[in-house]
Amino acid sequence: MKCKHIKTLTAIFARPVSGNVQWRDIEALFKALGATIEEREGSRVAVILFGQVQVYHRPHPSPNTDKGAVASIRRWLETNDTTPESIKEQTDDEQSNDD
Repeated sequence: MKCKHIKTLTAIFARPVSGNVQWRDIEALFKALGATIEEREGSRVAVILFGQVQVYHRPHPSPNTDKGAVASIRRWLETNDTTPESIKEQTDDEQSNDD
């Protein structure tokens, strides 16, 4: 996973909830995790990941995701063991296997 995706994941898990996480960065993170993203009606997007479908509202005109959506995304990722710590562990394991 790229450093930019890890930064986005860290921002999603920041306390207090950040209102400065850009939606395009969240979409890029989802894709890096293997998600399929489908356009829905209006500004809605369906994110298919972990065998589940979550529907979010793509923010406009501001590129920043609202705090409620960030909190919802954090809960979803956390429920599926995708946290900054778990990604760091995976990255460390991959690097030690490369040695």
